[in-house]
Amino acid sequence: MDDLRFTDPKPRIHPTAELKSCRLGQYTAIAERVILREVKVGDFTYFERHAEGIYATIGKFCSIAANTRINALEHPVERITTHKLSYRPNEYFRYRGIDAAFLERRRAKHVTIGNDVWIGHGAVVLPGVRVGDGAVIGANAVVTRDVEPYTIVAGAPARVIRRRFEAEVAEMLQSLTWWDWPLDRLFEAVPDMQTLSVGEFLRKWGG
Repeated sequence: MDDLRFTDPKPRIHPTAELKSCRLGQYTAIAERVILREVKVGDFTYFERHAEGIYATIGKFCSIAANTRINALEHPVERITTHKLSYRPNEYFRYRGIDAAFLERRRAKHVTIGNDVWIGHGAVVLPGVRVGDGAVIGANAVVTRDVEPYTIVAGAPARVIRRRFEAEVAEMLQSLTWWDWPLDRLFEAVPDMQTLSVGEFLRKWGG
């Protein structure tokens, strides 16, 4: 018999969302008009409306706000034109195919988002960036470089605002890897997540 504590784990995908070659974990949610291409999404991660992502791996328990862009499209600024005429001529002409080399160049600049990351409204993560576990990206930020775990960044280009926790606490949280806990353990831990300080939580659950 199914455990009545847990809801249906199947991904929830809004009918207006467009997904191609994606892998979704359990309890994921994809809202209205989200567009994802070749994105792996971890358990419990959700995308709010009008978000977009391409060529990315996203961890568990990530909160991705509306109008965000993960791995913003690149244009070939070194060519005579930045227009897609040079790399997607098939949209305009017969007998002119997609520029396979440029496509692979884009795929090679994979974006990796850790676990428990919050990406604020309208933020943009540029190609090739890695965002560490527990990081926070402020609204409308443009992330041009890697973000360390448990670090808050904001601005365009994004700069460090502050650390969420002291380095020792951040390391303990990463070692705890609570995002990999089984559902039973997560269920029991939720009340303490709500009421205990981070230090108290680590002392109780870190053993």
